[in-house]
Amino acid sequence: MNKSELIAAIAEQAGVSNKDAGACLDAFCDVVASEVAGGGEVKVPGWVSFSHTVRAARTARNPQTGAPIDVPAKAAVKIKAGAKLKSAVADGSAAPGGAPAEPDAPAEPDAPAAPAW
Repeated sequence: MNKSELIAAIAEQAGVSNKDAGACLDAFCDVVASEVAGGGEVKVPGWVSFSHTVRAARTARNPQTGAPIDVPAKAAVKIKAGAKLKSAVADGSAAPGGAPAEPDAPAEPDAPAAPAW
């Protein structure tokens, strides 16, 4: 699902225009980016959390030459799935009500493992 499809789905679910849903999604992204960049954390209980982390400096190796390369410490974003999201993915449910998600393509019948000669 790309951004425009996400906006359309949010608009339909919430009963608002695509423009309003897009504005809300953009505002959400801006708030999360601003908070995490400042060292904070954003939590949507049960669904997801975003936090700031620092990856330590390390020594890596050039895969072609084997020469050591110093990789400096850098800021990163840690995204952690919550229990409700993990459960929805594990159960295959798409909606909060637990309705099963529609498969992307019909399942193919199993082919025989070996020819029966």
